[in-house]
Amino acid sequence: MAANSFMVPLGTPAPAFDLTAISGGSVALADLKGSPATLVAFLSNHCPYVRHIEDGLSRLAADYGARLSVVAICSNDSVNYPDDDPTHLAEQVARAHFAFPYLLDDTQEVAKAYRAACTPDFFLFDAQFQLVYRGEFDGSRPGNKVPVTGASLRAAIDAVMEGDDVPGEQNPSLGCGIKWKPGNAPA
Repeated sequence: MAANSFMVPLGTPAPAFDLTAISGGSVALADLKGSPATLVAFLSNHCPYVRHIEDGLSRLAADYGARLSVVAICSNDSVNYPDDDPTHLAEQVARAHFAFPYLLDDTQEVAKAYRAACTPDFFLFDAQFQLVYRGEFDGSRPGNKVPVTGASLRAAIDAVMEGDDVPGEQNPSLGCGIKWKPGNAPA
């Protein structure tokens, strides 16, 4: 069933994390410091909404290069949704040509801290790790024939890069609800 993002209040500080990367090692929020903007994307492998935009997300990250720190996090219950286990996430990285870290949130505490609701769910922070954008990649959805461009997210990134305010009117992301472990869904 499709779910919308929660639209966390703008200005919210980025919750800290230190998570295992599917490629090995770990990545912490502090490791992303130094870029004008940081994108934290909650993704999954099995969700058709993520699969619909994953190539576009890969292009977006490549287009901004080192000016934008990007990290993806999978918080889904991989026991009940094995397509989201590390092996299948590695296949997604190869398929979509992700050149950014893909992290595992096995406890789901990071998803709760960010108030992530769906995959994809995007959180863009400025250089001080203050939330400036949360919401959709663009207006494209599986089956609606709107091209995948990343226009909504790109407009926000461009504003941050230019030192401008990000527009306050932002549309929520729409995707598959986070697959919470039994008894672990946020209240």
